[in-house]
Amino acid sequence: MIFSIAWKNVWRNKLRSLIVILSIALGLLGGLFYLGFSNGMIQHQISSSIKTQISNIQLHHPEYLINDEMKYSIDNPESVIKKIKTIDDVKSAAYRVKGSAMISSAITGTGVTINGIDPVQEKKVTNLNERIIEGDYFKTKLRDPIVIGQKLADKLRVKIKSKIVITIQDMSGNITYGAFRVVGIYKTENSVFDLANIFVLSDNLNSLIGFDKNKATEIAIALKDNDSTGVVASKIKGLFSSEIASNKMEIETWQEIQPALKMLNDMTIQFTLIFVIIILVALSFGIINTMLMAIMERVREIGMLMAIGMSKLRVFLMIMLETVFLSVTGGVLGVLLSWIAIEVTNKTGIDLSSVAEGLNAWGYSSFVRPTLGVSYYILIVALVFITAMIASIFPARKALKLKPAEAVRQDV
Repeated sequence: MIFSIAWKNVWRNKLRSLIVILSIALGLLGGLFYLGFSNGMIQHQISSSIKTQISNIQLHHPEYLINDEMKYSIDNPESVIKKIKTIDDVKSAAYRVKGSAMISSAITGTGVTINGIDPVQEKKVTNLNERIIEGDYFKTKLRDPIVIGQKLADKLRVKIKSKIVITIQDMSGNITYGAFRVVGIYKTENSVFDLANIFVLSDNLNSLIGFDKNKATEIAIALKDNDSTGVVASKIKGLFSSEIASNKMEIETWQEIQPALKMLNDMTIQFTLIFVIIILVALSFGIINTMLMAIMERVREIGMLMAIGMSKLRVFLMIMLETVFLSVTGGVLGVLLSWIAIEVTNKTGIDLSSVAEGLNAWGYSSFVRPTLGVSYYILIVALVFITAMIASIFPARKALKLKPAEAVRQDV
């Protein structure tokens, strides 16, 4: 009975109720869409970093992580990879020989990270081969091929088949030089990565610096599901417990390799949720004001209800239910509109190519697909309900303070 009365009371002034409901709905639409947009941008950055740059899990010698010296390496990488592939959730793995070097053209030079890879293995771990915009991914028969980023190519003013020189320290500590031919130019969504990373065949790099072909400085592991990273990392630690115990190997997940990326993801979600809460708090004042106006218009009616025997508890409950119905209706409508907007833009995408250069400098894609998990929608509905409960206290208390004898004599 009290629920039916409260629901009917909400619609006694349809225009005012609709304005409040639409205000809540549009406020949530803005907040949730911004949350979905931010989440989509961050998730794409994480996915892109994993697929193009770092992979899900990496193995190194512990000292390599501290000193970045190639003499700290992993023995028998092929054997290690074979053991890793026995884990069901592992998609593939590849070894790399990485070090610091100087790259020079006829125009200028700069410091880079040189990556000696096996292209066949690497294609199964990262998708850099799909990012080639000029030339090819080590398909050419040219001697000493090298693949570089577009940003680096622009800086060095080189093109396909241009000759460049790599200066690097060999395993004896001497400075050595090697001439390479540009066979491919790639472009990722991270211009910093493009500027700092070059790729050569591991055999060529090994020959240049005298590096043992039965060693590697890094083993990268790609998984079938990014969410299983922690579980697989634990399994790998179990496989190589003796190597870890003897300080010959260390295993890191992408969160440990790039903690800033994980922190940025967490902070973005937290800040956006705070933004949504601020919107709800602001809307709660409008709800309180609307309900107080409704009570002032119904002073005589509420007084009569109390005079004929309606308890204060039932009056309090009626006003509270009216506030909750008003808020939750707006909240559900807002969540529904947000879900539709996010799902539509997730399929079509949002093109930000006009500011692509600025976004790429920070590692973000210029094409964003907003996305939001079901848990966020549930959380927002819960927050709307809590906000409604808190907002209902003030008008309900106002109603309880009315004295029936005085209220029934009022004309308003």
